[in-house]
Amino acid sequence: MGVQVALLIIAAYLIGSIPTAVWVGKIFFKLDVREHGSRNAGATNAIRVFGWKAGLPVFLFDVFKGWFAVMLAGFFLSDQMNNDQLVFMKIGLAAAVVLGHVFPFFAGFRGGKGVATLLGVGVAIYPVTVWVVLGVFVLVLLVSGFVSLGSMTAAFLFPFIDIFLFRQDNTWLMGLSILVALFIPLTHRKNIRRLIKGEETKFRPTRHGNKPGRPV
Repeated sequence: MGVQVALLIIAAYLIGSIPTAVWVGKIFFKLDVREHGSRNAGATNAIRVFGWKAGLPVFLFDVFKGWFAVMLAGFFLSDQMNNDQLVFMKIGLAAAVVLGHVFPFFAGFRGGKGVATLLGVGVAIYPVTVWVVLGVFVLVLLVSGFVSLGSMTAAFLFPFIDIFLFRQDNTWLMGLSILVALFIPLTHRKNIRRLIKGEETKFRPTRHGNKPGRPV
């Protein structure tokens, strides 16, 4: 079973490494999304640079990557592991797919910030909590206009919502929620600096996408 576990971890990383925004930009727009907007290979920047018609499929696929990678545990190991082992395996797959998205093998290890892929992970592992956290993100985005602030606020509140509101009692899942709260701010370091300086640009996608401009 050890070989099977290793292969699934590698598979999850490679699934996460599919650089959706990069490939969509290069195939359909002849542009590298990492050279425009926020210089980030994520769904939000794809929406900014290419517009909703291209950016929304990028977002949905990045979410799907996270969900599918975690579900591999159930597909292949549900009859070989007890519940605690299966949860631990799902966490390992979650880490692998998010790392793949942030450091994609297929795109020179320059990827996105992992928010959309973490949403997919959340749908697979925290099927109730994730929707409340998503609501927090949307609320902060609508009030502030900053995607980065919405992402970080939702991530910060995630463990509190899961542990105290939904009474999470699995130690591994509690630990994962805390790691998410720490991980997302780390991938948003530049955004934090711009927010502090008052230089962060609000999210205002146009119908057909934006021309290359200042980082947002």
